[in-house]
Amino acid sequence: MQFSCCIGALCAILLPPTVITAPAATETPTPSLLSWSGMTHVGRVRKNNEDAFLALTFDANEVRYLGKVGEASHDQGDFVFAVSDGMGGANAGEFASRIAVERITRLMPRMYRMAAQKMASGVNDALEEIFDHVHAELTRMGRSYKECAGMGATLTLACFSPGWLHFAHVGDSRLYYLPAGGEMQQITEDHSYVGWLRRQGKLNEREARNHPGKNALNQALGAGQQNINPHFGAIRCQPGDRFLLCTDGVNDGLWDNRLAEYLSGPSDQPKAFKVVERAVAESGRDNCTAVVVEMGT
Repeated sequence: MQFSCCIGALCAILLPPTVITAPAATETPTPSLLSWSGMTHVGRVRKNNEDAFLALTFDANEVRYLGKVGEASHDQGDFVFAVSDGMGGANAGEFASRIAVERITRLMPRMYRMAAQKMASGVNDALEEIFDHVHAELTRMGRSYKECAGMGATLTLACFSPGWLHFAHVGDSRLYYLPAGGEMQQITEDHSYVGWLRRQGKLNEREARNHPGKNALNQALGAGQQNINPHFGAIRCQPGDRFLLCTDGVNDGLWDNRLAEYLSGPSDQPKAFKVVERAVAESGRDNCTAVVVEMGT
């Protein structure tokens, strides 16, 4: 992954948070169960895995790590899942992604207290504080230690509370949403010039995948960037909804329609495992990480 300066005013555009609600949301039953799976793989080319993922549940008192596969009820608390892709020389990228997910763990209880009061703006404020904290920490280390110069990370975070998903995002890792009975959507924006061209309709998926500048980011945590403008949003959840968080190594190997197929179809293994396994088989040039979350009844 590469980092580049913002082009023109592309990074100066401030957008309101994305909010997606299901049709007739007031009549839609609130999911009480969710299941998840998460997997990361170094790939077939690189020596180090600079990706990291996080799965945890938390309440006002404690944070508990989750396994790679599981199912639980919202009675236990709220849930957070995240993926991060590090960048930098030597082992700096590997270190950066792990700093990103570790800081989330430390700051989650404060966010829980805001979410418990159903304060959407408060949740966004807490997510923004987490991202600012990680950005400041990576920037400080990049300036203080020669071996950490230029270190940075993408971060895509999803926080599930009863009936809602709140998300925050910087970089080119992605959050996909496959609604029950609907078509899959990419929710987050790739913070790159190629991503901007795609959103403007100037590139299709094939052209974006083959563009020589597809890995050049204009926004990341750390990486010498002075300011960040994370993408925040919320999605009203209903039973049968599925979500995928993944790093760009997955997208290098699998087209969006294949991802939708793996999310919606039956599988003899956890869905995140299958996504990563197929992405490595189809490409494997980069580290591959995926987290799949499914809403139960």
